[in-house]
Amino acid sequence: MGDSATEAATRSTDLLTAGVYNSVRQLRADAWSALAALTRRLSLDPSAGTCAKELAEQLEDMFRLLAPIENCWAFPGRAGLDELRRLHEAGDRHRLAERADDLNLALGTDTYRNVAQAPAHPEDPAAEEPPAVHDSAAKPYFEVLVVGDLDETEEQALREELRHLRRDEDEFVYDLVVAPSFEDAVIASLVNSSLQAVVIRHRFANRSRHDLHVVRRFFEGTAAEALPEEDLFEHRAQALGARLLELRPELDLYLMTEGAVERTAGTLGRGFARVFHAREGLLELHLSILHGIGERYTAPFFTAIRAHSRRPTGVFHALPISRGTSVVSSHWIPEMARFYGLNIFLAETSATSGGLDSLLEPTGPLREAQDLAARAFGARQTYFVTNGTSTANKVVVQALVRPGDIVLVDRNCHKSHHYGLMLAGAHVVYLDAYPMDQYGMYGAVPVEEIKRKLLMLRREGLLDRVKLLLLTNCTFDGIVYNPSRVMEECLALKPDLAFLWDEAWFAFARFHPVYRRRTAMAAARELTDRYREADYAERYAEHRESLGEDPDDETLLGTSLMPDPDAVRVRVYATQSTHKTLTSLRQGSMIHIFDQDFRHKAAETFHEAYMTHTSTSPNYQILASLDLGRRQAELEGFELVQKQLEQAGVLRDAIDQHPVLSRYLHFLTTPELIPARFRSSGTDQPLRTGLAKMAAAWEDDEFVLDPTRATLHIGRTGIDGDTFKHEQLMDRYGVQVNKTTLNTLLFMTTIGTTRSAVAYLIEVLVKIVEELEESIEEMSPRERALHHRRRAALQAGSAALPDFSAFHTAFRPGAHTPEGDLREAFFLAYDDSKVEYLTSDEVAMAMESGREVVSATFVTPYPPGFPVLVPGQVVNEAVLRYMGALDTREIHGYRPDTGYRVFTEAALKDRTA
Repeated sequence: MGDSATEAATRSTDLLTAGVYNSVRQLRADAWSALAALTRRLSLDPSAGTCAKELAEQLEDMFRLLAPIENCWAFPGRAGLDELRRLHEAGDRHRLAERADDLNLALGTDTYRNVAQAPAHPEDPAAEEPPAVHDSAAKPYFEVLVVGDLDETEEQALREELRHLRRDEDEFVYDLVVAPSFEDAVIASLVNSSLQAVVIRHRFANRSRHDLHVVRRFFEGTAAEALPEEDLFEHRAQALGARLLELRPELDLYLMTEGAVERTAGTLGRGFARVFHAREGLLELHLSILHGIGERYTAPFFTAIRAHSRRPTGVFHALPISRGTSVVSSHWIPEMARFYGLNIFLAETSATSGGLDSLLEPTGPLREAQDLAARAFGARQTYFVTNGTSTANKVVVQALVRPGDIVLVDRNCHKSHHYGLMLAGAHVVYLDAYPMDQYGMYGAVPVEEIKRKLLMLRREGLLDRVKLLLLTNCTFDGIVYNPSRVMEECLALKPDLAFLWDEAWFAFARFHPVYRRRTAMAAARELTDRYREADYAERYAEHRESLGEDPDDETLLGTSLMPDPDAVRVRVYATQSTHKTLTSLRQGSMIHIFDQDFRHKAAETFHEAYMTHTSTSPNYQILASLDLGRRQAELEGFELVQKQLEQAGVLRDAIDQHPVLSRYLHFLTTPELIPARFRSSGTDQPLRTGLAKMAAAWEDDEFVLDPTRATLHIGRTGIDGDTFKHEQLMDRYGVQVNKTTLNTLLFMTTIGTTRSAVAYLIEVLVKIVEELEESIEEMSPRERALHHRRRAALQAGSAALPDFSAFHTAFRPGAHTPEGDLREAFFLAYDDSKVEYLTSDEVAMAMESGREVVSATFVTPYPPGFPVLVPGQVVNEAVLRYMGALDTREIHGYRPDTGYRVFTEAALKDRTA
């Protein structure tokens, strides 16, 4: 493309980038809408005057803008854009407007996917126009990336041959995207979420011959790989395959070569599914592509339960609701069948009645479904859980921890962990996250804090009893750890330490190339591969030498530590609430395991823990939904998570750039939630700086902010968070938010968030703010002064967040270490004679007199659901101040009328003695 064309393309880009675009998909959608609008205006102008000329120039700009984008897609793709160009050049304005409208509608509504055959291409003489209406015989549609430097004749021949191989009995239909270079292939994989398979042919260049500046700015640096042009084809194909799988591990990779396929097959890694000879036809390739999609599409347990629901049976077992017999003939509850539908009852059954698998001992479709989930999430084993991640957490803790084992845990983790540790008899060492007092929330636990506790335990000779580190990733408020760094530094001090990452809110992260590296399973794989590398042992030896013979603790704290490859064992567990961020019925969760010692150290204990906490009557509908949720995540997770990110960006922009809302409301940014010392990249807001810079921050920084968690600061409204949530959003407008603090609201976008939902929220917030402004205008001077005081107080934040105080000596097994015995304290409180109730004032007076007041129970504000006090913890002034400032309506373990449940002085004296 020449200089003048580039300038024109730049002008066209400017037309659509006055606002902030967070993805090519957003830009593409708006560009096609603008193009359709231009063609309609042009068709309505009967003259050839100045206006028509300007419209035609703008249309050419749109063609130039869309050209590099459509190179990444099969539909409409280059062919659809070229068709519009030809109509424009022929002067057929009416037909141009019709076709532009058709293509824009098909794109905007996704109806181009809903056809019995893949959308045809205009360059095919026998092809019909791409349909834009739903076909009742529609099959799932996807696109295949062919990487190869093909001329037009070769490309057309390839399309025709594959089209002739289609059969009516094929389950799926697909179309081709041709990428002539490494750069084109990488960018297409990032832009086009419809891609499900890649065919790498024997010739491809390094750099694109297209002008990609429109899309490159979103991925600057991402595709910049230097491959020697003269290198062996196998090496270049391997490098491209590795790069594509790094970005999109769900893609099926195939190789076509004209060389010795036997030799090539022996040199390729595990990433390629098949190798084909280019001159032996395409039938096997076509069948392999369909088979690969079929393996991900299969949902064995859902298929089994659906088949069961269609089979006539006679029920002489429990479950009167099974087959709907207790419902459909009822005179008093017929609405139950009308509301839920008959299928939910037809599918209701029990493992003991036969026909379906058992969750406790799966050997059939349920076992297969769990194996498919393990593959999808990068785990070695996966287990389904039907009563939430709270139970999943207890299963893992009980499987790995014996009474007296030491566990390091974030004090601010979900209450289920604390109960699980109590039941297991763990001796708990609590870790303190960095506080954000001005917003009433905690961040995450720094690596330095974890290392300091490990080093302290090592000095006391207790490192052998340390069994588990438990952290929440990501936190309720969206702070995301760097799991590989955390685990590597801990393994350097304790090479067999096990890790439990609570990813209740992070199940979606596996399916996006930037998020993925921050998941527990991806980090486990990364570390396992790293310690197997031939040169790691050499780097470790240099590292040990640099530390010196006997490094002191301060040296170890200030150094990025490396584990001994001969001693290290990677033992990683993750619990996920599939129902929270992916598709599943409520309480559908999974446990993912990547444990090198699982079979000989944990398999039996895990099985017993799973038996302990899993119901013998699991809900099969939940299990089937987990199976389908996995299928969806594998086949369209990348697309859905990308849309989720985009909606988050739209929401932030809509408020931050609104002339009225921005005066009262503000979304907290990365620098406000993560101190600079934890952000080595220096990137303030990765969401705004393109995928490459976001990826750099997510690779290097100790903590990053999940852009889909949007914390709205409302201090300038003068309304506290609880009131804003209940009285304004929920009661008046039905807008649900998960969490509040004194001056913030947490909004989350998910894979189910729509543009209409975002628009409704903006509409609601505008109404609230406008009413607030009217109310302020009508206030008397005295009322206005009170409002300004409330506003100032809310902007200043709540009381300082309390760190964990300490366990009382009665529940501390060691004199010089902070671990506490939760179970002893918890069950001691079962004796009513050992506890009493004190109000806040009475606790304060007791503390003033020198008494150590010790909590006998968990005290947990909900949300967010982590305990401020645990059994055996000493109450201090910081805790009382924080509790006094809370605006949360629901606090488990505390009643304002009776106060705190605490141990009597006599009970503590007896216990200490």
